[in-house]
Amino acid sequence: MKTLEKITLIIYSNIILILSIILCLLIFGWLDIDVAGRVVEGMVSGGTITNIVLAVCVIFILLSIKCIFFDSTSREQIKERQGVLLENDNGKLMISKETIENLVNSVALNFESAEDVTTRVDLDKDNNVRVYVTLIVNANAVIKDLSANLQNKIKDKIKVATDLEVKEVNITVKKVAPKESIEK
Repeated sequence: MKTLEKITLIIYSNIILILSIILCLLIFGWLDIDVAGRVVEGMVSGGTITNIVLAVCVIFILLSIKCIFFDSTSREQIKERQGVLLENDNGKLMISKETIENLVNSVALNFESAEDVTTRVDLDKDNNVRVYVTLIVNANAVIKDLSANLQNKIKDKIKVATDLEVKEVNITVKKVAPKESIEK
């Protein structure tokens, strides 16, 4: 969120808090409605305070319209969420999440013990890569060895192919495939 939007949100939150407190005080009868009416009448009856209130209201209206109708995320931020943008002297290279997921799937399916694989890749603004792999393994799999080898191979493959460092490779073994499916 941009600084202007944060400030606007803080100001709106405080205004809503104050209005809610005033309304509660009026409902419970702890504040006289005539006093509140005189304060509002004083704010709109003319003079310098009226001009200040009008200016603040116009600014809030414009900020509200901006926040409601105009998205603050830039195209660069959207691209970062969809992939990793690498730059060098020759230009830019966008490596999509899907590309990294396909790399991981190809590595995982090269293991005989892996029957099926589902991959999810998370990227943050610092281009840190976190890989989440869900596996279905065959009954002959040694899960501990398979996961350690798979984590190393995935990190190596992504490093070689994309020059990105993988922070984490998290593996979930969803299930072990029954022997019948292995023999087919």
